[in-house]
Formats: sequence, structure tokens, C-alpha cells
Amino acid sequence: MHAGLFWLNDRQWARIEPHLPTGLTGPDRDDDRRIISGIIHMLQSGARWRDCPREYGPYTTIYNRFNRWAKRGRWCAIFEALAKPGEDGVVLSLDSTSIKAHRCASGGKGGHNQAIGRSRGGRTTKIHALSDPLCRPVVLHLTPGQDADIAAAPDVLALAPPMSALLADKGYDGDNLRGEIVRRGAKPVIPNKSNRVVIHRFNKRAYKGRNVIERCFCRLKDFRRIATRYDKLARNFLAAVHLAALVAYWLN
Repeated sequence: MHAGLFWLNDRQWARIEPHLPTGLTGPDRDDDRRIISGIIHMLQSGARWRDCPREYGPYTTIYNRFNRWAKRGRWCAIFEALAKPGEDGVVLSLDSTSIKAHRCASGGKGGHNQAIGRSRGGRTTKIHALSDPLCRPVVLHLTPGQDADIAAAPDVLALAPPMSALLADKGYDGDNLRGEIVRRGAKPVIPNKSNRVVIHRFNKRAYKGRNVIERCFCRLKDFRRIATRYDKLARNFLAAVHLAALVAYWLN
């Protein structure tokens, strides 16, 4: 095998293979392991799809598989099947990171619905995530770059597994969000804003554990197609984020 290319090892393949779709109509699929390895290589390298190394097969086959499964929600479904913290009542951390959208990401049908907005960093997309104490993301969600973190929090929490506490920075300090966290049986560990009238006590020692979400984002951005958004469609970019998270955290 050519040096510098990504190939799923036996352990990674054993984790992902049981969750691939089966019993589909139509012609037999090409080698799943080779094609998925090619997709992951493209996410890591950040290259154009047409520059996909020939070892993986025709670039059209690689892109069409990625795009087709993104449209059908299969990459997200595989992530949801594998991204399990392993215990109820885990402590989760919530935050977001802004991703600059390349000019080739323009033109997706739907405009605002493609999760690209304008913020101080230019045209950006926000990735919102919940991570467990091992830095592993358990929920991933997209919004346009100008959307406030606290506005997206309810949609993220709606996908969250049972948790005992939620760590978040003061950008998430709001009475409604605190109430939602408590209703879910968890304890909000969120610093108070400077203009807050009613001060809430929080565990400062526990709050130090929030750095896991920052480390999670750093590792995801090692994938160049995550560090910069090239996909026109939000569904494709979210699929890429889910697949990168699987490789970085959940397949080993």
C-alpha cells in the first residue's frame, strides 16, 4: 500500500462493519472497506475529490458513496450507533467552534438552511458538540456562524444521553437553559455572567474539566475538511464531522 494513505485497520473495520447498511436493492457495492478508507483519506488531506488517489478507485465512486450516504443520513446513523459513553449519568461538556467556509462552499440550495452565516470571522459555520470526560463527542450539531451558542443549546440537549452534570462557559448562562438542564436530571456547572442579578453557585473544581471539549475540537480540526468547510450542503459537512469523530475517537 502506498505510504501516506489512510486505511482502516482490522480493529477499526470490525467496529464499523456491523453498522453498514445491508439488503439494499441494486448492483453489488464495491469494496466497502476500500471506499470508506478513501473517504476518510479525503477528509484528512483536504484535497479535491477529483484528486483522490487511484489506490482507492475512481474518485467518482468515492464521492458518490459519501454524498449518497450523507443524503440518506447513514454516516450520522453509524455515529449514533457507536458514540455511546458507556454509562448513564456521565458528566458532559458543551461548547461550539467556528469553522471558516471556503468560497467553494457557496451556492448550496437553501441559503441560511446550509448553516453558513456571517460573523466576525467572515463566512462561518458553527459546530456545537457535547463531549464526555474522555474528549469523545457524543452529539454534533451545525448552525450558521452568527448564531448565539445559547440559542443552539436546546437542540443539542435534545440529542443528549442521560447525564449527571453539564459543564459550559458563561455564554450558556441563562435561566431557561439552566432550568432545562435541571429538568433533565443534571446539574448545571456554568459560571455566572458579570451582569447576573441572581448568582448561582457552581463547582469550580468540576468546571476545570471543561477543557475536554476544547481538546475534542482540536483533534477534529486535524482533519483538513473539518478545519475548513468546503461542502456546499450542511448535510454533507455534518456527515464529514460525524465520520471524522468516529475515526478520531470511536473506532479504536
